[in-house]
Amino acid sequence: MAGKCTDYIKDLNDYIDGELDDSLCAEIEKHIGKCENCRIMVDTLRQTVSLCREGKKEKLPATLEIKLSNLLKKKWDEKFGKKGV
Repeated sequence: MAGKCTDYIKDLNDYIDGELDDSLCAEIEKHIGKCENCRIMVDTLRQTVSLCREGKKEKLPATLEIKLSNLLKKKWDEKFGKKGV
């Protein structure tokens, strides 16, 4: 790999989950050892994964849940059209 940040972004989830081969892991670790932006991205992704795995579910207020659902549906329809439902 060329060692540019964009070369590694697509593999970060698998890297965090320990699902990459050793040579690619070593490349990523070498890169994040030198690149502060990628190191921050990896640390943030690790924290996000940890929070999602360990976090407790919270019930949204009904009005907020309805607004969020409507917004997501609107965005879905804009992207995929109404037939995507």
